[in-house]
Amino acid sequence: MLISRESISWVIGGPQGSGVDSASHIFLKSIAMSGLNVFGKREYHSNIKGEHSYFSVRFSNQIVRSHVDDIDILATFDAETIIRHSPFLVKGGTLIYDPDVFTKRIEEIHTLDRSSISRLSQILDKNKKEFSFRGLFEELKERNIMLIELPYFQLIKEFSEQIQDTSLSKLARITNVMSLAASWAVLKFNTAIMKHGIEDTFVNKPKISEINVKAALFTYDYVKRNFKDLTDRYFNLLDTKSENSKHFIIAQGNQTSPLGKIVAGCRFQTYYPITPATDDSEYLESNQILEQSDEKNGSVVVIQSEDEISAVTMAIGAALTGVRACTTTSGPGFSLMSEALGWAGINEVPLLVSLYQRAGPSTGLPTRQEQGDLLFSINTGHGEFPRIVYASGDIEESFYDTIRVFNYAEIFQTPVIHLLDKYLSNSIITCAPFNYKGLRIERGRLLKTSASKKNDNDIRFKRFKMGMGPVSDRAPLGMEGTIFWNTGDEHDEFGHITEDPTTRILMMEKRMSKLEYILAKIPKDEQIAIEYENNSGSEPKKLVIIISWGSTKGAILDSLERLSDERQDVQFIFIQIKLLNPFPGKLLQEIIDNKIGLIKSNYKKFSDKEVTSIVVEMNYLSQLDILIKQNTTINSDYRILKYNGRPISYPEIYQSLKEILNNNSKERVVLNNGV
Repeated sequence: MLISRESISWVIGGPQGSGVDSASHIFLKSIAMSGLNVFGKREYHSNIKGEHSYFSVRFSNQIVRSHVDDIDILATFDAETIIRHSPFLVKGGTLIYDPDVFTKRIEEIHTLDRSSISRLSQILDKNKKEFSFRGLFEELKERNIMLIELPYFQLIKEFSEQIQDTSLSKLARITNVMSLAASWAVLKFNTAIMKHGIEDTFVNKPKISEINVKAALFTYDYVKRNFKDLTDRYFNLLDTKSENSKHFIIAQGNQTSPLGKIVAGCRFQTYYPITPATDDSEYLESNQILEQSDEKNGSVVVIQSEDEISAVTMAIGAALTGVRACTTTSGPGFSLMSEALGWAGINEVPLLVSLYQRAGPSTGLPTRQEQGDLLFSINTGHGEFPRIVYASGDIEESFYDTIRVFNYAEIFQTPVIHLLDKYLSNSIITCAPFNYKGLRIERGRLLKTSASKKNDNDIRFKRFKMGMGPVSDRAPLGMEGTIFWNTGDEHDEFGHITEDPTTRILMMEKRMSKLEYILAKIPKDEQIAIEYENNSGSEPKKLVIIISWGSTKGAILDSLERLSDERQDVQFIFIQIKLLNPFPGKLLQEIIDNKIGLIKSNYKKFSDKEVTSIVVEMNYLSQLDILIKQNTTINSDYRILKYNGRPISYPEIYQSLKEILNNNSKERVVLNNGV
């Protein structure tokens, strides 16, 4: 059977701590080395070891920006992975498994959740199969699933004899690479690239590399000898490489923002460990010694503090000295930072907060996905003070946006909250190398020399000077001739505490006027990006405007590329809002009004009835839609939402948009795919 698909989806799963993550990185790296585009996604429980984790990799000779729910090849070495994921195997897909599962009872797998048991029970009942592994495998055979049986213990024993190493307990760790090798055999993958991928992963561990390469070749040969119908089972994407494959890099979400920080000149970062933000600081810490243009070494100071309150206040203190400073956190930690964020606001401190969203409230789902912190990030902290809230849509963007938001913090002298999330942090893509050499570092009104003095006796500095517009000159703490005060109270131009009502009005208006100033100064294409606009080729019967923010971007783009081919009578426009506070309501209104006006002028019969607006986001309230309604006259016709802790997949968006186009959808669409 030939499976011809736009992409292939591969999933590996097993108990947390069993090597699923490292195995998936070897597979993903090898696929990328072959010249294909890759998108990888990691899912895991909030415990250290034992609970189920899995990694999905989607690859193609075309650009891939998101994951899918269907699975072409499922690599397993435990029973639970089969129960959880085999229902998503496509007809004619492949399951790699250990026959030892037949000795187990499904009821005895205590880590299985209710959803997985219910899903499997419904499938087996529908197909009149018993609730057991034998019943499950009968159902898989009826779906023409190719069953690759890997008796791991037996194979390890044979392999140990072949290499004359009988220490089976040590060799048991190679079950991961054996499942990878079986996957590569199914794909008829080039063994030289397979070998290269393993060696590159274990480049600093030559002995481990050698044994894993040998185990992979041993298993690859075993599968080829014992399963003869592998030929042409999959459309051979491996022979149709991407034209840009020589210019790929593999970019991981929890590394790209810290790389941007290094380029941006961040030299001080704090954190208190919290998923998924910790990876950002750990990566920065492991690469904190930097080569400088003067041929000397510089460094980034990365400090793990005793709590989030310490983390944010230490970063504020560093920023006051003139250093580019940042703190990283997730929702619960950001909650603790609220008071200090207000202190930074009233003192006009250029602080950056990297906020990696996860599912809340409270501890919520600490290792799962959500976009629930949008309104919180805009409104956190008592009283009123300006702040910038900015969101990245994909891994590649997060690199460039990190440099951008550091510039914003210093140009506008205000806290900046950079919204990222678990999905971005725990995903991997192939993309073009980052072009960082032409990027500009803009430090705003930061004084490099002592401020001029009225006379020799007056060395005070008007840090919050009025009459200069919203932004005053800024002097680092300790600069000669620039004595000023910082306090959490309202203050005068020098920073002295005051309760004078006139000064209060002037200072509030100075600070809050930054919001209009920010909207006027940030380039429009950095506030709102038109990510997709097709040309229908003829008079469109419908205009569909999709508005979203953050990491939904990839799934939306993949869906629109497919829908545009299928529905050439529809014009699609995808608008990604990047600047979320101050909200660019006027600009959004202009963009949409202009797009509608242009179509109406070109096609006289086109009316407002043919315009459909859709908001897509991963939260319950549709928080972006609330902001749109507060700041524009735009009313969304549909809201596509997801809040089950799993990211939106491309098929979910595609199917939801298709049903909307066919007038077969509710106004509020709630997605629920995910394991």
